[in-house]
Order: sequence, then structure tokens, then C-alpha cells
Amino acid sequence: MDIKQGIYIAVFVLFLCPCSGSAGDIVHRDNNAPTRPGCENNFVLVKVATWVDNVEDIEYVGVGARFGPTLESQEKHANRTKLVLADPPDCCSTPKNKLTGEAILVHRGKCSFTTKANIAEEAGASAILIINNRTELFKMVCEANQTDVDIRIPALMLPQDAGATLENFIKNSSSVSVQLYSPRRPLVDVAEVFLWLMAVGTILLASYWSAWTAREAAIEQDKILKDGSEEFLNMEGVGSSGIMDINTTSAILFLVIASCFLVMLYKLMSFWFIEILVVLFCIGGVEGLQTCLVTLLSCFRWFQHAAESFVKVPFFGAVSYLTLAVCPFCITFAVIWAVFRRISFAWIGQDILGIALIITVLQIVRVPNLKVGTILLGCAFLYDIFWVFVSKWLFHESVMIVVARGDGSGEDGIPMLLKIPRMFDPWGGYSVIGFGDIILPGLLVAFSLRYDWLSKRNLRSGYFLWAMSAYGLGLLITYVALNLMDGHGQPALLYIVPFTLGTLLTLAKKRGELKILWTRGEPERPCPHIKHQLS
Repeated sequence: MDIKQGIYIAVFVLFLCPCSGSAGDIVHRDNNAPTRPGCENNFVLVKVATWVDNVEDIEYVGVGARFGPTLESQEKHANRTKLVLADPPDCCSTPKNKLTGEAILVHRGKCSFTTKANIAEEAGASAILIINNRTELFKMVCEANQTDVDIRIPALMLPQDAGATLENFIKNSSSVSVQLYSPRRPLVDVAEVFLWLMAVGTILLASYWSAWTAREAAIEQDKILKDGSEEFLNMEGVGSSGIMDINTTSAILFLVIASCFLVMLYKLMSFWFIEILVVLFCIGGVEGLQTCLVTLLSCFRWFQHAAESFVKVPFFGAVSYLTLAVCPFCITFAVIWAVFRRISFAWIGQDILGIALIITVLQIVRVPNLKVGTILLGCAFLYDIFWVFVSKWLFHESVMIVVARGDGSGEDGIPMLLKIPRMFDPWGGYSVIGFGDIILPGLLVAFSLRYDWLSKRNLRSGYFLWAMSAYGLGLLITYVALNLMDGHGQPALLYIVPFTLGTLLTLAKKRGELKILWTRGEPERPCPHIKHQLS
């Protein structure tokens, strides 16, 4: 195994970790928190627009309570209200200051949330903003023994730092006004359309590259077979240099290793660990971008001589002059992305590196037959469901979603994702898809096109068109489910695997070719007539 192949095997395991991501949860349905009439709201994120001395200031984000009325969803319908401090600050007794429809800012503690809200409502407040004693948000619920939960003013919690900022403004005699609203996400964002096109297009390009390489290798073998020479025997087993066929054992092992790595990511998630992943992603991205560019440029006559001329480089072996010329550009591109990855348009560089790497991995790592493809995707199907849904019972949160978002790292998610900013979403954020949700089904789609080309079938009589369409439809259903679940992360393979694998198995069974695809995975080829006796 050479160095380059080792890199792709390593990153292939990394790709299995992230799931199809989400745009971020706006509505939180919590079945554990107690509900009863008057205390049955979903926990929704709330925008808190602020004005200081009539000058628009920072917009904060809070979370709505289980009790109280729901907030306006449109900014233009939300009222702008003056904000005042509670006296006493905890609002556990009647405020000393007289309220005439202002929103009141109070501290958490000493009494229940519903007690604070009832007192604030009786004092004449139009809304209550409770400052948490931590920087994160907290879900405000009703106490089990409380009966007075008929609260008619909205209540929300602010993180500690946001509340402290507003409190300081008011203490410094500034006039502070707030506007509270909870906008809904659009049913479909343009970002999801482009992300779908990126995923489908990446598999399409990778499949044609893989099929073209397999056909070229088959043509070379056919030329040698015509001569019946011993040269065929020398090439047998080498034919596809640098190609790694997955077997049954490695298909299962990949998922076991990926699960262990996912747990390691979950437990060790931090700023420095994300930095290590960024370095690994850059190394893989440089290899992928370099391989794609060299292959593309070598198709042009001006670069063919440089692509076919080699020089020996220590540690790397024989390297073409074209590779040496392209490599500095690829390294520079990856380094620039790594340094400036926190700026708003850095997602473009991440997607370019990611797509190049995915295409190259799909060219090097192959599924030899439908049996291995079924085992690989079947394991991946269970893997995705377990780490997105079942892991909540063991870890009290979805391990896959936490890792994909990069929670606790101070970073905007891990780099092994394709992502596009949500363009018409009032909450912003990104629509993302994990590399594993492209590579794993992509291996099966690429296999179907290789089979079609080697058996000389057209699109209508082959398997590729069906497999490609099934993947696109499965991914489309994933985004429909994502939007129906209000942005909660979904395991894409839960929808993609049944569509893609189910389509191929059903079609092969109907055509009576399931046995061929299941075991050999390629059409029958004539056996060479060997003239020389083997010793």
C-alpha cells in the first residue's frame, strides 16, 4: 500500500463520522419536560432586537418558556417595548417600580419561573426576560405542584452575557427598547437545492471517472489477450494500480472503526481537536485537489508530456512533472482556507477541497460486487440510525449531531462536511451534508456504471440511471424530512440506503442478474489462452 492510498483509506474512515446535518433546531419538542394545559408550549428560539437610546444595537437570541402566549413570527408585527430592571432583581415579590406595559428584565433564582412571570404580569409588565446564571440557554418549565399557570405575557430566557449587557445599559441611564419575535424557517431554502445538486453532481462525476478508468483497463487487457502473451500473467492482479477493492470484512470493519472514532470525537471535542481535524482535512484535500487537477489537465495536449514524464522524489517515489507543478497551488489553496476558514465565504474553499477529495476517494476505493455493497450500506444504515437517534438514550444527546455541529469546540462544525449558507433563512446558519452520505452510496452508484460500461449497456438497459435517480430521490426525501422536523438533524442514510440499494436489488432480481452482480460484480470476460506452461 503506497502513501497516497493510505491517506485515502484514513480519510475514508473519517468521512463516515458526520451525518447529514441540519440548519439548526429552532423548535425543540421536549417529551421529558412536564406538560399540562397552560404549560405545553414548544421551546422555541426567540430573536431579541434591541435599541439603546433609539439607536439599533445588537440582536440577541433567547429561548421561549413552556408557559405563556406564543410570540409573533414576523418582525413587522412585533411590538417595540421599553425594557426596565426589576426591583428586586429576582422578581420574587411585587416590584417597587410601577410598570405600564414595559418588558421587565429579571435574574434567575430564589423562586420558580412561573412565580416570576405571574408577579411581573400582575405588576403590569408586557413581557418578562429572565437572565440565566450561565452563558447557555435553559428550558423554562412549570413546577409539578403549581396550579397558577394561566400566564398571559410572553416569557423567555437570555444567556448570562446578553442579560448583563442590557442590564449595564439600563444602569448607566440609557433607554433600552426590545422587540421580541420568533420567525419560522422557510419550507425550502435555495441552499438545500444547491447542496442537492452538489451531492448528486459529485457522485455523477466520480462515477464516470471510475467507469472510464475501468473501461481503459479492460481495453488494455483485451489487447494483451489478443496476443495470448505471458504479459497478461505479469499484469494480472496489478491491472488497476492504486485501486482498493473493499471486501466483506473491511466493509464491516470500516463501520466499527468509524463508530470508535465518532465516540472519540464526541468525548474529546475541543478547539485543539478540531485543529487536528482541519490539518487532516487539508492533507486529504490537497491530495484530492491535486489528483483531480492532474487528471483534468492531462486530457489537454499541452500538458500530456508533463503528465507522462516522471522524476523520482524521495519518500514519494516517481512523481510526474505535472504533479510537481500543480502541488504548490493545491497546498497554498488549502493553507489559505485553513487560515481564513472563519470568514463568511470560507465555505466555498471547504466545498472545493471536499468535493475534490470525495471524487478521488470514489475513484480509488471501490465496491467489487453487490454483496459487499449491500453489507457496507446495510451497516452504514444501522450506524447512522444508531448514532443519530439511539445514542440519545445512552449519552442523553445525539452523538452524531453534536459531533457534526462541533459543540464545545468554539468552531462552526467539523470540516468533513459540504455546506452552503441558508440564503433566505431569518436564523441564518448552514445546510450541510456529511461526506459519508455521499461516499457510501456513491460507491454503489459508481459500481453500477462500471458494470454498465463493461457489459456495454446503454443508460436505459443498464443500472446506473436507476441508481443515480434513486440516490437523488433519497436525498430529496431527506431534505423534506429535515424541513418537516423543523431543522432537527436527520440521518440521510435512513432514506438514501433503502432507495439506492433497494432499487438495485429489485432491478437485478427482476432481470435475473442478481447472482452475477452479487458475486462477480462484472460481466463475463473471455479467459486468456495461455501458450506458455506455468512452472
